[in-house]
Amino acid sequence: MRVLGIDPSLQSTGFGIIEYSNNTYSVLSSGVIKPSRKKLFHHKINEIRSRLEELIKAYEPEEVAIENPFYAQNIKTAIALGQVRGATLVAVASHDCSLHEYSPLEIKKAVTGYGQADKNQVREMVKILLNIPGEKLETDASDALAAAFCHLNSRIFRDKIKESSE
Repeated sequence: MRVLGIDPSLQSTGFGIIEYSNNTYSVLSSGVIKPSRKKLFHHKINEIRSRLEELIKAYEPEEVAIENPFYAQNIKTAIALGQVRGATLVAVASHDCSLHEYSPLEIKKAVTGYGQADKNQVREMVKILLNIPGEKLETDASDALAAAFCHLNSRIFRDKIKESSE
């Protein structure tokens, strides 16, 4: 199973693609989409949508996991984030991918065992769980990988429950 994780943001949308096969997780790609600050708002959103569509086309994930924030610092940030999420959802829907949303608490708990973990704790656990060497892993990319990891574990758990009840 191949899953694309997305951590939406106007300034730095994180993405991570994980494949789970034979009880092994493999990171196929991860990174961030950073539109130029000089671009107009609607061009930034279009760039995010376009780059996500390219990733979906290139890696053909079976499912997509996205972080669903439950609050924002202020109303302007919340509206901008909502518009970025809208562009993200359009990219996912245009490729007919199955979409699964998780709260930050669910993702942090799945990765660290603690729903109030900070971003550095999440990043370090993602590196350990997915065997990512070195120091370089941007926070937004690690958050996206964490979303994909959270979804894979939820999916595996549901599949095992289904198998045991048959």
